[in-house]
Amino acid sequence: MRKVTEDKSVPEDPASEGVVDSRTQVKKQRSSSRNPEAKPAAGFPIVGIGASAGGLSAVEAFFSEMPTEVELKMAFIMVQHLAPDHKSLLGDIIKRYTRMQVVEVKDRMKVEPNCVYVIPPNRDMALQDGALHLFEPDPTRHSIDFFFRSLAQDRRERAIGIVLSGTGSDGTLGLRAVKGEGGVAIVQDPDTTEYDSMPRSAIATGLVDYVLPPEKMPARLMAYVSHAFGSKRRIDSARPAFRTEDGLKKICIVLRDKSGHDFSQYKLNTLVRRIERRMAILQIDNIDDYQRYLQQTSREIELLYRDLLIGVTSFFRDAEAFAVLEKKVVPKLFEGKRPGDVLRVWVCGCSTGEEAYSIAMLLQEQADILKRDIKLQIFATDLDKHAIEQARGGLYPASIADDVSAERLTRFFIHAPGGDAYQIKRSIRDFLVFSEQDVIRDPPFSKLDLISCRNLLIYLSSEPQKKIISMFHYALNQNGALFLGTSESIGEFTNLFSVVDRKAKVYQRLAGVSEAAYSTFGLFPPTKDHAEGPAGGIRKQAGGIASDFRNLMECALLDHYVQAALLTTDRGDILHIYGRTGKYLEPAPGDAEMNVIAMAREGLMQDLSTALHSAVVKKEPIRRRGLHVQNGDSFLIADVIVRPVAAMSENPARDLYLVLFEEREDREEETDEASPSEGESTVRSDERIAALEDALRSKEEYLQTSIEEMQTSTEELRASNEELQSVNEELQSTNEELETSKEELQSINEEHATANAELQNKVADLSRANSDMENLLASTGVATLFVNQQLKISRFTPSATQIINLIESDVGRPIGHIVSNLANYDRLVEDLKEVLDSLVPRDVEVRSKGGVWYLMRIRPYRTQEHIIEGVVITFVDITARKEMESSLRDKDRFLECLSETIREPFLVLNRQLVIVTANLAFYRKFGEIPDTAKSRSLFELSEGGWDRPELRKTLEDCFVGGEDIEGFKMPFHSEKQGPRTLSLNIRQIASDSGYEARLLVAIADSDRKELISK
Repeated sequence: MRKVTEDKSVPEDPASEGVVDSRTQVKKQRSSSRNPEAKPAAGFPIVGIGASAGGLSAVEAFFSEMPTEVELKMAFIMVQHLAPDHKSLLGDIIKRYTRMQVVEVKDRMKVEPNCVYVIPPNRDMALQDGALHLFEPDPTRHSIDFFFRSLAQDRRERAIGIVLSGTGSDGTLGLRAVKGEGGVAIVQDPDTTEYDSMPRSAIATGLVDYVLPPEKMPARLMAYVSHAFGSKRRIDSARPAFRTEDGLKKICIVLRDKSGHDFSQYKLNTLVRRIERRMAILQIDNIDDYQRYLQQTSREIELLYRDLLIGVTSFFRDAEAFAVLEKKVVPKLFEGKRPGDVLRVWVCGCSTGEEAYSIAMLLQEQADILKRDIKLQIFATDLDKHAIEQARGGLYPASIADDVSAERLTRFFIHAPGGDAYQIKRSIRDFLVFSEQDVIRDPPFSKLDLISCRNLLIYLSSEPQKKIISMFHYALNQNGALFLGTSESIGEFTNLFSVVDRKAKVYQRLAGVSEAAYSTFGLFPPTKDHAEGPAGGIRKQAGGIASDFRNLMECALLDHYVQAALLTTDRGDILHIYGRTGKYLEPAPGDAEMNVIAMAREGLMQDLSTALHSAVVKKEPIRRRGLHVQNGDSFLIADVIVRPVAAMSENPARDLYLVLFEEREDREEETDEASPSEGESTVRSDERIAALEDALRSKEEYLQTSIEEMQTSTEELRASNEELQSVNEELQSTNEELETSKEELQSINEEHATANAELQNKVADLSRANSDMENLLASTGVATLFVNQQLKISRFTPSATQIINLIESDVGRPIGHIVSNLANYDRLVEDLKEVLDSLVPRDVEVRSKGGVWYLMRIRPYRTQEHIIEGVVITFVDITARKEMESSLRDKDRFLECLSETIREPFLVLNRQLVIVTANLAFYRKFGEIPDTAKSRSLFELSEGGWDRPELRKTLEDCFVGGEDIEGFKMPFHSEKQGPRTLSLNIRQIASDSGYEARLLVAIADSDRKELISK
């Protein structure tokens, strides 16, 4: 991680001070995806400050440098890790350094500017609609992350997150949410912290804007807020529109020249907001000045490039959507898969890999449930090569425990060294391929079962969105699934995808779509189910039931008996012919075409076309009566019936239609030469008028049908023209696919080479670790023996051969077969089994036949993944200790005998003047019971006869000064012995080993001595 802090050797430069490499990453899964085109959040900025251990001094330094003479027009909210029963002194401390109002938060308290809010103990806190809400604490929840996420959702680009001194990784995911909404992330310089875990975890994400000491944060914070939210207008209103667009285009050109990626297809508001943020951080007012600064500073190009990538992610982001994916989609992906088949997934815009690994976990869980050997292959792509590198490592902060269940953490993660991070297990990482890809420019993967592209389309304009949706349809297999973000949709492409779950934005690929569906895409060839024309496509799709067309016809004819019939499509393409139709149809001149309209005889074409069109539109049977059909030199009268028939295929492309011809036997009525009567003439006139009206109505319908067909033909010609134009592009696409395949193979080769290099390094490290361990075990001189679960010897140190008769060839043999040099101990195998069964360590003191004593320790052998794979037996030489214990016991017995032999009373007192021990003469002389007197204060004995101030002072002075006292005279009175004078000799017993000093008090009867002397 590269970091730039303030350079004291040069004048202040806002472009070079306090800037850190930043890469936005995906927000927490529990926060909803937002639309970047929404209006910016209104209101004043709110600064969230998170601190843990050692954060008080940082808070003092921060607020001591906060200006007091001006209104800040922003609010500060303190979130600190506190013990449940600990009363917070943070508010009282902050009041010493600021004139702002400092209050402890109450539930639903409204946030006001120029105030400081402090979280109360034993509470979690969130911000919603400008009010603070308190919650019962959750042991699995990180309080700073929890608040920062709510702050980002409520204040968006007006959210500012600050992480101060603390342990752990709390605050890291919260800063990601703040950056994802366009806010600012500030972190305390780790060199100025008492505990640097929280700041370093945040900096490691690459998304921090400033890394500063606490005392320098206020000045930078005030400058940023004044520039970003002060009186200055936004760049899209500060200059004329054409100048703004010109500046944006130049910035996009500079980015494209340096990075190779074109951001001009991003939405305008997205570009403006990200550029504005960088300008505010750098304190640049004019977009033209920023464009010139961008051209002169390659580092700023990289920072802006990372800001525009918008790579905010987290594990199982949007939990409800992932629950739908797990229940409705993942099981269907495995349907029809046989052992050995490959399930292919593409995660587009994967950022640092959390979403790709989340899907991998769901697939692995389903595969384990089915117990089916299905190979999983997940392609995860992104523009950000730094994010891809991080995703390959699979290393994430410990705070992901907020997003991942404890069961999945145990199953799919291991604790990284140090315990502050989790790493995805190798078994999951092995079936993910991470690569750098531009989804707009580069060809896609193909034959996919699932595509996940979440919260990427919302940042793109409409044309790239259409292109990408069409590309996804091309890349998916039949019935493949598409998983989009909660603010995204397939738009107008309802003919390409069906909705599986509208709220979760899960879609399923539709088949039977013509090539015209790719007209907005125009880069990739149609798939097999799109490769043929309408009739051919239906024949191919219905190929599985081609033999059933006759049955379908016969079933329909049973209801409507006719001598001749056809089964056609909605365009009139003939699929099956039944009976003799030569009287009604004849081949049309030119290229052979099996279309009922083109083959209809004179007198039939117009009405047949109109009837077919009406049946397609109305979805009901249409009859045309009394049609005069020319058949050679004569005419026949027939009725035409067109009936919709539902196809019996599993996935029909369109409905089918049954065309029936019914010949009539109508004749002209013979008339005599006499003129008809007046009534007969009127009837014939009415019939003639009705016939003419029918003919006129038929002509009108035919004309309308012709117009609609002409429009359809025009559209088809236009689509055909576009399809012809796309042929060259398809060829180019094929070449690009081959190039992509080549790049994929090269990428795989590179990954294999990298994996081989890593394995070689691991082997070297393992060899070195083995050598270090062997040297360590040999140098300690501790006999060590490793035994597996079958109680077979797997390794031993040279010192162990002195205790158990071992040679190199004994590795792999049961330990019960080896003869030991231990005397009077034959329970080794039983003790080993008991430790394996109970996992409770066992310590046993054993002696060798040579007289050497050992402390034998039996411990379970645990791997890094907490799996028991045997036991470890160590033998520590305790011969010296045993000899010392024996010597001490002898000395204790000697002193005990000496004490009981001496007739003069004496006792030993500790620092509290409590009796530690006394001899039998003392108990007899003063009438005390040993069990009762021991561990009691001297001044409580003999009815208080020892409780004299001069004695207490003399004893305490002896403890302090360490001087011996001889012949201390003390009057003594008790009811049993009466008054007398005692002579005390007091000596301090000092200890060289650090134990507490004690006093030895010898007691003599002074009156008795004087009597004897007299």
